[in-house]
Order: sequence, then C-alpha cells, then structure tokens
Amino acid sequence: MVVDFQYKFLEIENMKKRRVVITGLGVITPIGIGKKAFWKALTKGKSGIRRITRFDVSSYSSQIAGEVDGFDPTDYMDPKSVKRMDRFSQFALACAKMAVEDSKLKIDQKNKEKIGVVLGSGLGGLSFGEEQHSIFMEKGLRRTSPFLALNIFAGAAASNIAIEMGVSGYNNTLSTACSTGSDAIGHAVHIIHSDLADTIISGGAEAPLAPLCFGSFCTARALSSHKNNTPEKASRPFDKDRDGFVMSEGAGILILEELSHALKRNAPIYAEVIGYGTTCDAYHMTKPLPSGEHTARAIKLAIKDADIKPEEISYFKAHGTSTVLNDKVETKVIKDVFGKHAYKLPI
Repeated sequence: MVVDFQYKFLEIENMKKRRVVITGLGVITPIGIGKKAFWKALTKGKSGIRRITRFDVSSYSSQIAGEVDGFDPTDYMDPKSVKRMDRFSQFALACAKMAVEDSKLKIDQKNKEKIGVVLGSGLGGLSFGEEQHSIFMEKGLRRTSPFLALNIFAGAAASNIAIEMGVSGYNNTLSTACSTGSDAIGHAVHIIHSDLADTIISGGAEAPLAPLCFGSFCTARALSSHKNNTPEKASRPFDKDRDGFVMSEGAGILILEELSHALKRNAPIYAEVIGYGTTCDAYHMTKPLPSGEHTARAIKLAIKDADIKPEEISYFKAHGTSTVLNDKVETKVIKDVFGKHAYKLPI
C-alpha cells in the first residue's frame, strides 16, 4: 500500500512541519468488530440500532441504542485485566491492539518512549460507577470494587493501554463531548508535529449504556423517542422527521505516525492527516450558537491548516445529531463555508 505514495511522501525535506499518516485501524461497533466486519456491514447499509437488552427500558421515553454484540474482552486481555477495567477501557484496549497489529508496529525498549497515547471519552467509566453504586446502596461499602476509583475517570483507558502495551511516551485524555474522538486525533497530530512523539495511539471509546446515564439523556429530551418500534430508522439527520439522536457504544482507534518513520519501516499507509481546527461557541452547554460562526471558523481553520481550498474537499462528515437545532445550524454552517460547492459536496 505504501508503494503508491512513496515518491510523493519522500519529498518531506522542504516541508514546514512533520507530516502525519494513518498506519493502523481498530474498531468495535454495533455493526461489526474489526475493520473488515465493520466495513462489510457499513457498505451493505446494515443498522446496528435496536431495542436495548442491557437493562429494562419499558419506562423510558427512548428504548433503542447501538449495543455491541459478540465482544469477549478475554480475546484481547487476560481475565484479571478484564476485572480491573470498565467496558469503555476494554473497548479501547482491544481496538488499540487491533490497530497496532494492523500497523505492523513493533513496540520495544528502543521506541517505547516515542510512542504515545491520546484518547477521548466523553463519559469514561460511568456505567461501572452506576453498577458499583447499586452494590454500595444494597450491600455497603465493603462489597464495592477496589477498582472503582480507578475505573470511572476518563483517563483510565489511555492509562490501561500504556500499561498493557508498554508504551511510556506522551499520554493524555480529552473529554469534549461529541467531538471527543476527533479532538483526540487532532491533538495527537499536533504532538507529532511538535516532535514529542513519533507514533501515537489515538481515537475514542464510549460505553454509556447504563440505566441512569441513558435515562439522563431521555430526561434531557435529546434522544429519539418516536422510532422505538422501528429502531433502524431512528437516526435520520437532516430529515424532516428527525426527533433526536441515538446513543451507542464502541470504540475507534488509529495509529498516527510521522511520515518518514512510517516509510522507514515500510508501514501500510491509509491516509495523511493534513489539517485540524477547533473552536468553542462559548454559548450554551447543548444548544449550538444560532449563527454557527464558530463552527464555521473551526472548519476554516482546518482548511487553512491543510493549505487547501474549500472546493478541493470531496466529502464532509457532519455532526448530524438528528436534533432540530443542530441540523438547522449545521446546514447553515456548511453553506456559509463552502458556498455553491456545498450543493455538490457529499455529506
């Protein structure tokens, strides 16, 4: 795979900043575990949304979600490690191992200090906390897990990956709600640009399907509640019948690598990350700023960072929450940034 890019990529001496490529993929989703199963299901339009089976949702306004089936954590780690980790950490570690294997990356004493971990998780080990709180209320403190405090914080997954895989380079966790995984990847790219690491294991992991956590989003009226009998039709961004987003669990991990480092070891190269931009509305915890100006500015910053023109972009991955407020503002943002090109841009 690297052969097609080799001559172009070797022209790096005159570049202003270190270039970053993606050399490995790991994924766990409701429609497939591993990149092959995931891609096969995705290209066939398979839906992973169905009625929740994890707990009783009969009294909930929304009763559907994306549950991961067939995941056995002991396929990726020993039973003792499984007991010490919340499900989101298990997802993250499993995906990290998939990605490292896919990248053909060998971790040893010579390179472990230049390999880092930058992950994102919005809710961390909240489901483990819920479970342990129930035990505490019913049976007392002595019966709760000694790993509770270590499991609920969002940084647990990044720490577990570092420990299990023996990487002692840069390590950080971001928690920025819906943009968490993307922000983690953008941050990781900047770390490689800064020569603080040659390789970073980066992405996001979530396991929020627990009674109280899920119920809190129902109470906030953020979730789809009109498609409980047709769950595969529930997530419908930009559709006039949209009525809220659908929660899910899973993880996606990339191996991000400095270009010459990847070429030197003849690593497979999927893509190059050429731009990243981030801003804040500074407006409301859930409602987007009606003008969309700061969202538009984030996209423009990424385009500027990539040193390309808006017309050169051939695909746009929307937030697409299926909520009335977000979809309206995001539509405006896309038109504001891309102008006439917005009408030709696959979203």
